[in-house]
Formats: sequence, C-alpha cells, structure tokens
Amino acid sequence: MSWLKRERTGIKQAPKPDRAEMPEGLWTKCDGCGEALFQTVLEENLWTCPNCGHHFRVAARTYAGYLTDPESFRERHANLVAGDPLEFRDAKLPYPERLAAAQRDTGEKDAAISGIATIGGVPVSVALMNFFFMGGSMGSVVGEKVARTIETAIDERRACVVVSATGGARMQEGILSLMQMAKTSALLARLQRERLPFISVLTDPSTAGVLASYASLGDVIVAEPRALVGFAGARVIRQTIGEDLPAGFQRAEFVLEKGFIDRIVHRKRMREELSRLLEFLWRSTRGFAREGQSTPHAELPARAATGERPAAASGDR
Repeated sequence: MSWLKRERTGIKQAPKPDRAEMPEGLWTKCDGCGEALFQTVLEENLWTCPNCGHHFRVAARTYAGYLTDPESFRERHANLVAGDPLEFRDAKLPYPERLAAAQRDTGEKDAAISGIATIGGVPVSVALMNFFFMGGSMGSVVGEKVARTIETAIDERRACVVVSATGGARMQEGILSLMQMAKTSALLARLQRERLPFISVLTDPSTAGVLASYASLGDVIVAEPRALVGFAGARVIRQTIGEDLPAGFQRAEFVLEKGFIDRIVHRKRMREELSRLLEFLWRSTRGFAREGQSTPHAELPARAATGERPAAASGDR
C-alpha cells in the first residue's frame, strides 16, 4: 500500500432532516435591494418594491389596468399577426417557431396591444408594449398597431398615449421592422398638425429603434424610476468613443438631468399624473376640437384619478 494513498471504505453521512418545500410563486426576490417579497405585497404595490422602490417589469395588459380608468380599456386590432416574408432563421429557430413560442408563453399575438380608453375621464387612444414577448421588439405588427393608435387619435379626436417596454427593432423582420420607425414618426407629425397631444411613457427598458422613433417624440415624455433609456448599449458606446462613461448614464434620472425626458413618475402615481397632464391638454385645446369647431366629446367629467392607488389588475406580470 502506498504511503500517499488512503483507501476509502465509505463515508457515512448523517441523515438530513426533512425540509418543508417552498411553494413556487409565493416569493419574488427584488432586483434592487435583494429582499424576498411576498407576491401579494408586490401586487398590492403594482409590482414595485415597498422597500427600495424598484419597478418590476409587467405585461402590457397588467399595465393597462394600472394606467387607464377602470373598465375603460377596449382593445382594437387584436388579430394582427406577423408574417415571415424574409424566411428568417436565427441561431436556434425559424422565425415562425420563435413567434409561436412567444405566443404560447405570453398568450399574446405580438409584442403590443392597442385600443381606446379614458385616463382621468379624458378620451385616449393607447398602445402598450409587452417586454415578455420577444423582448418587446418592434416588428411590422407592433409598428402597425402604434400607427393605427395614432390614426385612431386623429380620426376620433383623442389624445395618444404609448407605453414603451422594448429592446428595439426586431431583427427577424430586418428592414420591415426599421420601416416602422419612419411610418410612426410621419404619423406623429400629422398628429401634431391636428393639434392633438402625444404622451410617451418610458418603462424599463426603452431602447434602440423604438426610442429613436416614436418613444422620443412625445409632447410630454415621462419615465418610471431607474428605467433604462438609451439607443445603443453601453459597451458599444464605450468602444465607439473610446472613453469611460458615467455611472447610470442610461437611466431615467440621468437623462432627466440632461433634459431628454420631462419627469420621472412612480408607477403608483402614473395614472394620477397623466390625468393631470391630459386635463390641462384637454382644456388648452377646447376638448381636442378641430380648428374653428366644437369638441366631439361630452364635457370632461370629474377626474377619475383622485390620487388613490388604482386596484391591481389581474394577470401575470
């Protein structure tokens, strides 16, 4: 037997005590402070951390419940589905299979929903992006829904509100996705000529081609705290300019300081804040009336947003 080798006869281990298993879905770790939060507490706080204020990402339908007046949202253009004219295949899947997987996981047909609603009693045409559907990427369907949202605002004399949560244009649709930038921007110029307001709401993240088009063209641009707001990634910018970048330079607080956005609003106050803005814009345009005409809408009712926290909407975050 070698002096440097010990024969192992088997190591006895003490039996492990039975441990109660933690049911899934009851607790969520906060990415901001690391605290384990009970899910019902998060839902009561509209998926924001009560300790540090971190804003979790939520699905578009959930956010619609937070932002619009109760029972006022009416979805339109729900049946739009993307095609695959480029027959694109990424590193793992063909585009149709990638779409099908996202549709199965989210229950949505694409990365945005659109419709009409009221916010504080003011009629709006609204589109909301869903980051959980392929990173909220903008393809032909998202661009078309945003475009139709703007057209609805013009045709029905409503304010236009778009909530962004996106990583940018969808690579699987190539130039077709990039064309949506020009299409939506041209329609927003027409909206401005019609003297109708556009409010852009930036949630985490709001980046790339979407930020370079309609998300940055709002008459008023508001953002949630600590939302990522930028065009290119930090690494790409650093390599391009060859300089170190300041900490948090693509966060909402930094771009607010530089004048890129107008204000930062906590999610629990977002409906109230937009209600105030829309009421001001409503009155300054005589109820979104055309030049020389009266408003097509009824008189503005008492403001629906009273400062109370809106009830949490059902659905997955």
